[in-house]
Amino acid sequence: MAFAPSPGEHAYAALRDVRHEPLWLADAARPAPRPVLTESLSADLVVVGGGLTGLWTALRAKERDPGADVVLLEGDRIGNAASGRNGGFVASSITHGYGNGIARWPDQFGELYRLGLANLADIEKTLQGYGIDCSYERPGDLWVATEDYQVENLRAEVAEGDAHGVDLDFLDGERTRALVGSPSYRGAVRDPHVGLVDPARLCWGLARAAAGLGVRIFEYSPVQELARAAAGVRARTYSGAVTARRVALATAAHAPLLRRISAYVIPVFDHVVATAPLPADVRSAIGWSGREGISDSGNQFHYYRLTPDDRIVWGGYDAVYEKGERPGSRLERDDFLTARLVQHLHDTFPQAADVPIEFAWAGAIDTCSRFSAFWGSAFGGQLVYCVGFTGLGVGASRFGADTMLDLLWGLDTERTRLRMVRSKPLPFPPEPVRQVVIDVTRRSLADADAADGRRNLWLKTLDRMGLGFDS
Repeated sequence: MAFAPSPGEHAYAALRDVRHEPLWLADAARPAPRPVLTESLSADLVVVGGGLTGLWTALRAKERDPGADVVLLEGDRIGNAASGRNGGFVASSITHGYGNGIARWPDQFGELYRLGLANLADIEKTLQGYGIDCSYERPGDLWVATEDYQVENLRAEVAEGDAHGVDLDFLDGERTRALVGSPSYRGAVRDPHVGLVDPARLCWGLARAAAGLGVRIFEYSPVQELARAAAGVRARTYSGAVTARRVALATAAHAPLLRRISAYVIPVFDHVVATAPLPADVRSAIGWSGREGISDSGNQFHYYRLTPDDRIVWGGYDAVYEKGERPGSRLERDDFLTARLVQHLHDTFPQAADVPIEFAWAGAIDTCSRFSAFWGSAFGGQLVYCVGFTGLGVGASRFGADTMLDLLWGLDTERTRLRMVRSKPLPFPPEPVRQVVIDVTRRSLADADAADGRRNLWLKTLDRMGLGFDS
């Protein structure tokens, strides 16, 4: 099934009363803001960034060393950026999908796969141990084919995964449609090692758990500068500062405090909509009793799921980059792209065509050319950063945090010996070439989807170079 290139009137009509804010962050249970930093402090560790990577880093630092003095500085509200704006897919993969990990680190993939499964299990233990109420469930994930050529691609992915010990199941079109009632489905692969979560409540729960262990958390306290200090590194905000022996930098798609990161990470804007709760007859017509997370198989792909109150959250497809734009940009609202998402939702689930859209939002993703997180250091190893998750960081952020702590403390661990951790992605070209390259790549990916997946010379060249662009 080819998705409509433009939205129809019915898609726009579904947006008539939409709220332009993230569903997850509109929760009445959102905690009150924490205090602003207004003094000069010292600490053993300062964590810069109150998204999932920063929160996991602060929590794990206290779990690993209860006596450590840890301060977390967030420039806005906890979880307000990408960590509270995503689809809530908690994947076991720490390499942005198994295929990406196999292609880039085939000799270490077995270890990466095992570490990813252990990471997911540890996330689940944390949620249970701290009583974090974030609607977590583990229904697995379906990668669905909506075109005939994609069916063979999915079969090949299962065969490749099987050769590397990955637990996947192939479903033909009939079995797939029996699970979820979309007329567009031609087949699917089921991955059982994926959970679903309310990402904002996850952030708030991690913050509460970290504070309960003694982490000092400050909101509305953006770090303006990092500089050497006699006792370590000084993180200066508008109204205060923290001097610490070690710094964990987890700023995702925000303007990096280290210039070197800009070569490797670009902010890509991803749009999402959420329906009103599905009426009982619509819910029955679609089925979806297993409540799996779902993504389709095009280069420009959608991801979608059910919420606990049976809304459909539907995002993806367009990955938008524009020079100089960061979280909070005007790119976070685009009525055409939002309406096109709604059109594609209706194409997939015509049963839901009369269900209004209640929420629409976007967020900036920290995208790198290899799609998966990378690490680096500064100030003689007293600062370590982790960025570049490229949209699959809800689960992998915990692994990224533990690896940052290993590196900060100079530990030789199974994580730090990974080539994934010891290497960096290829950098993006500088501007203005960067914008041109990304625009050409986006058009080429769209053309490939329209041509049964056939990749042009440009995309084949990028493939050979190990470069990519995704959200």
